Formats: sequence, structure tokens, C-alpha cells
Amino acid sequence: MANPPRTPNTRRPAASPRSAPRSNTPAASQKTRAGGLATRFNLGTAFRAESPNFYLLAGVTLFTVILGLIMVLSASAVDSFLQNGGFFAGFLTQAGSAIIAIPLMLGISRLPLVFYRKWATIALFATIGLQLLVFTPLGVESGGNRNWLDIGVQFQPSELIKLTIAVWLGVHLPTIIKRVGPYSFRIFLAIYPIYIAMFFVLLGQDLGTAIIIFAIILGCIAFSGVAARMVIVPLIVGAFGVIMLAVVSPNRMARIMSFLNENCTDYTNACWQPLHGKWALANGGIFGVGLGQSKAKWSWLPAADNDYIFAIIGEELGLIGCMVVILLFVLLAVAFTRIIRQAQDPLVRIVTGGIMIWIVGQAFVNIGVVVGVLPVLGVPLPLLSSGGSALIMSLLAIGVVLSFTKEEQPLKKAPSRRR
Repeated sequence: MANPPRTPNTRRPAASPRSAPRSNTPAASQKTRAGGLATRFNLGTAFRAESPNFYLLAGVTLFTVILGLIMVLSASAVDSFLQNGGFFAGFLTQAGSAIIAIPLMLGISRLPLVFYRKWATIALFATIGLQLLVFTPLGVESGGNRNWLDIGVQFQPSELIKLTIAVWLGVHLPTIIKRVGPYSFRIFLAIYPIYIAMFFVLLGQDLGTAIIIFAIILGCIAFSGVAARMVIVPLIVGAFGVIMLAVVSPNRMARIMSFLNENCTDYTNACWQPLHGKWALANGGIFGVGLGQSKAKWSWLPAADNDYIFAIIGEELGLIGCMVVILLFVLLAVAFTRIIRQAQDPLVRIVTGGIMIWIVGQAFVNIGVVVGVLPVLGVPLPLLSSGGSALIMSLLAIGVVLSFTKEEQPLKKAPSRRR
């Protein structure tokens, strides 16, 4: 009779005192060192993006911000010297905003989707409350628009509203559409908090920002999967409303009439800024006059470092510099589109679509104003124009989109066939 097979002894012999590793450090020190290594490992894991869209969007954004800082330094030097006695005042303010905003962008990129669902409504009404403060003694009026708040640091609450509207719509639109259906105009009745926010922005006479907010709303609705008429009908109504608001404002009508008049000779008033913007672009030619060599920034072009910074880019860096700026915003649109296509959650599609319309759409509106295909609206060039609150909020919005890359499902490769 065969003997049964023997089972191997799985018990390991206890380590002898001689085989134990010697250490001159106390046990508490060893535990602290192990915890520190674990902490460093976890942080490294947290900031490792699984999607190439993260690197594409973050890389293009950072390059655009760096280019913007260089151009703000060049465009604002003269005005900064005349106003504050120093060439670098405008640049240092913009650089400080970038130093604050870039870490915040990277920090927000680690947030989960549940964070937005929990805080979207509170954030929206908090920003509406900040917008109301501009009508108190804390508010500051500039260029006929009362949209600034001075609490020791000046900023625009309307820039905050852009982001909170996009996030609020991303959180609530899917639920609203499930309740009323994608073909019902009752969708617009359910998003009444958005109208409150836009009304207070319009109350401050900031039509340019209100138009961008309206575009964000339409962008979010378009990417929510509703019928096409849900976008076309509000677009027609909104265009009619913009015309009515323009007619009742002499300042806006002067801008529109100067835009429509190709032979405008009112150089000292309505035609001054658009004409000098075109002349700056023409002076730059293909290769530009050289970085820092602009003539238009010597008090010839108002808002040279803000609304008309694209004209300074065209003058100093030429057509090549302008094409680089346009290419950067095209790459941003590509990155946003890739994230939308790979999104599994409707919140991601809606918020990313709204932010894409905001940043890329506002960029091409600004460029259109400078080159003369649109009337002067007073909207800055995102990530490039001077303006601390605009830069910070644009980077925070991109940080929100970067956080969505964690939710992407990697595309499966088709199995290779064996030959």
C-alpha cells in the first residue's frame, strides 16, 4: 500500500535574534520614517494623472499663462510707470495672481465629483451675494460698469459667477431633464437661480460679461443632450435682448455705429480704440517689431494690457505671434473636446462644455473685437490679459475640468489578430 503524500510544512521558523537586522535608531523613529515614506508615496499617487488629457490641458494652460505674463510685462510697463512710478507694478500684480492660482488649479484637480454635487448650490448663492455687494459702498465703478468689489483687494464677483453657474448647471440639469424630458421648454423654468445671477450682473451695466454668462448657459444646455430647439430659441431671444439693451445705451450705440461705419473719423472718441488696435496689428507685419518695442502702448491704445493685449501681441510678435495665440486656444478646445468625448458622467460633459464655451469662446470674441469683425464689448483675453480675478477664475475653471480626467475610462485597444 502506497504511503500518502506528505504535505510540506508551511510554518516558517522564527527569526533568531542574530538574524534580525540591527538598527541604532529607536522604534518610534522607525515608525515615523515608515509613515513619512508612506505619505510621500500616497501624495505621488494622488498627483499622477492617468489620462493624457490632463497633461495636454495643463501644459497648454501653463504655456499660455507664461506667454500672458511676458506680454503683460511689455504692455503694462508704460501705464504702470505713469500711474504708480514703477514699470513692473502691473506685471507683479498679474504674476502674484498666477502664483496664487496655479497651485489652486492643481489642488482643485484632485477633487472628486461628489464635491461639486454637494457644494454647487451653496457656491452659486454665495457668489450671487458677493455680486450684490457691488451695489454697496464696497462696490467700485469702472468704465461705466459697476462690477468691481473692493475689500482691501479688488476683484470681480461676476468672474466667480461664471464658474458657479457652469458647475450648478452640470449638477442639476441631468435631474431636471429626467423630470421634464429633453424636449420640454420647462427646463428653462427650473433653472431660475441662473436668471437671478445674470440679472444682477446686468444691473451693474456689464453687458459683455452678461453675454459670456449667457453663452455659458447655452453651452451647458447644448452639451446636456436636449433637442436643438432648446438652444436655438433662447439664442434668438437672447440676441433680441442684447439689441434692446444696446439701443437704450448711448455708449453702446456709439460703439456699434463706429463699428458699422467703415470710414469713421471720430478719432478722439468712439473710433479711437478700434482704429489704433488695427494700426498696431498692421505695424507688426509678419514678424513684429520686437518684444517690448510697441509704439501703441505709449498711451496711444487704451486698455493695451487688458482688452487689447492681442493688438500688442500682433505689433510686437507679428502675425506669427498672433497665430501662436490662436493655436493655443485651438489646442485648449481640442483638450476640452477630448474630455467631453470620454466622459461617463453627464456632469462632466455639461460643466466641461460650459467652461469651453467660456474660455475659448471669450478668447475668439476678444480677438474678433481687436481685428474689427465685432464691435467693442469690453471682454478680456482669457489667460493672457491683465486682471487678477479673471486669471484666477479661469485657472480655477480649468482645474475643475482637470479633476474630471480622473473619472475617464481608458479607451480599450482593439485586440491584435495573430497571423
